[in-house]
Amino acid sequence: MYMMKGKAEVIVGMQWGDEGKGRVADAITPKSDVIVRYQGGANSGHTVIVEGKKYIFHILPSGMLYSGKTCVVGNGVALDPDRLFEELDELSSQGMDRARLIVSGSAHVVMPYHKILDQFEESKGLKRRQGTTEQGIGPCYVDKFGRTGIRVCDLMHPEMLRDKLDYILGLKNQIITRIYDEKPISFDALYDKAMAWKERLSLYVGDCSKVVAQALNEGKSILFEGAQGTMLDIDHGTYPYVTSSNPTCGGVCTGTGVGPKNIDRIIGVAKAYCTRVGEGPLPTEDLGEKGQYLREKGREYCAVTGRPRRCGWLDLVALKYAIRINGTTHLAITKLDVLSGLEEIKVCVAYDCEEKRSEEYPVDTHILSAAKPVYKTFKGFSQDMSEVETIEDLPQVVRDYVKFIEDQTGVPVVILGVGPDRKETIYRETQ
Repeated sequence: MYMMKGKAEVIVGMQWGDEGKGRVADAITPKSDVIVRYQGGANSGHTVIVEGKKYIFHILPSGMLYSGKTCVVGNGVALDPDRLFEELDELSSQGMDRARLIVSGSAHVVMPYHKILDQFEESKGLKRRQGTTEQGIGPCYVDKFGRTGIRVCDLMHPEMLRDKLDYILGLKNQIITRIYDEKPISFDALYDKAMAWKERLSLYVGDCSKVVAQALNEGKSILFEGAQGTMLDIDHGTYPYVTSSNPTCGGVCTGTGVGPKNIDRIIGVAKAYCTRVGEGPLPTEDLGEKGQYLREKGREYCAVTGRPRRCGWLDLVALKYAIRINGTTHLAITKLDVLSGLEEIKVCVAYDCEEKRSEEYPVDTHILSAAKPVYKTFKGFSQDMSEVETIEDLPQVVRDYVKFIEDQTGVPVVILGVGPDRKETIYRETQ
């Protein structure tokens, strides 16, 4: 029996993804021994900037930049082997693949037919457009829950895989040819590709749950990081405009095999404003010049597709909801520097929904879509914050802004992002 005595922290997005989880994970990684990615796939990206050099992680944990660490891709991840190898090769070419990598044998594999079906579903108009990145993540999770998925461990058994693929590809080709009127996928080409994956993946395959349990038993520190954000959670987000997994804290347990009692700290990451990629409600979206200002200054373009992100003001109604869903113990507020240059800064404190004012987040997407934000306005500022090292040195209006967030949510802000680079981070003592 494992006697857990290590420390486990979770980094989870509080908004619609793209909150800056990668840079927060990068900031915490130095004091962590094991960094685990627990869900999602290559439909999202964590961006870390070190001394002006940008690193984008779609599958790999951002801890790969540190030597002496163990990085784990958990069973909850939809693994695209081609993207994984691309990331590994890119890091290797720069001498930055410094950590030991383990890939869960229970992780489901994004197959070529998943990507094809994702693209057809989005482009051929046979269902309501979701605004996916067309990376095959949704169809992969569909097969996972339909019990027809291919797992990493399946790739390690060629004959069993041959039989399984023969059956599954027969089903997929019927959809591709009969519904979408496209050419079928070649079995031989697909099988050969899977065998090529096997050769390289076999170097990394392991048991995620066992690795985490052993590390905790040895008193080590674990950092769990996910993709997307709470408002895109399949169960708790703006359904149906959501991702296909659980980015929320609960996804850590199912996506890695760790028990909830072993999680010590949950750090929620939120931008100082809001962004969203794809379809679905965004109550505080600004379609005017202020939204455009936030997009351009914050470089708000999707790391996967390059699509411009929709931008708007910080939504405290949604943030408080995300804190409740995750049991968030601490907050990290990123991109405060992007607000510099605005004459005024707005924060949503309530919604007008169906002729009623409410500070409660409506889980009914139809009601949310018609919600009108109620704002509190702060005076703007124009100071450069890139060299600021303590919160006391920030402009007073920024300190007031952060204090307001803490007062409204009841959660301490312990990390502040005041620039894109790793060094442009302010740390506060845990309160």
